[in-house]
Amino acid sequence: MIEMTENYKRILAPVDGGEDTMPVLKRAIEVAKQNNSHLDILNVIQVTQFNRNYGNAVSADAVYKLTDQTKEILETLKQTCVKDGLTDVSIHMRFGNPKKIIAQEFPKDHNDDLIVMGATGLSAVEQLVVGSVTSYVIRTAKQDVLIVK
Repeated sequence: MIEMTENYKRILAPVDGGEDTMPVLKRAIEVAKQNNSHLDILNVIQVTQFNRNYGNAVSADAVYKLTDQTKEILETLKQTCVKDGLTDVSIHMRFGNPKKIIAQEFPKDHNDDLIVMGATGLSAVEQLVVGSVTSYVIRTAKQDVLIVK
């Protein structure tokens, strides 16, 4: 177990549903319990990616379905926290650019002082994009960033 020298009060764990979601969540829970902290679990939905892929033909129904599925996944992750003994946890969903939301907007809005996130993303191809999110957050966030490998 790594002793944290800071006393983090609010921790942000951005998740994307990829392979690193559970290790990131487990580490965030561990740090939150060590610090008696609040945990914010965040998923950022980048709707513009659908518009590029589908020729601007994304229906409101498709976005609603994606939103509904994401809420279910986030609720399951919250229940994992509760089962692990962490009850001060909130789930959040935002639409937009993951880089800016994770590195600046969300932590500012919620006063998070630590970001716990994965080193890479979903698949080999997506790692280029998602890995760039991690790289951006490391470079630009004002908060400490803990990378889970």
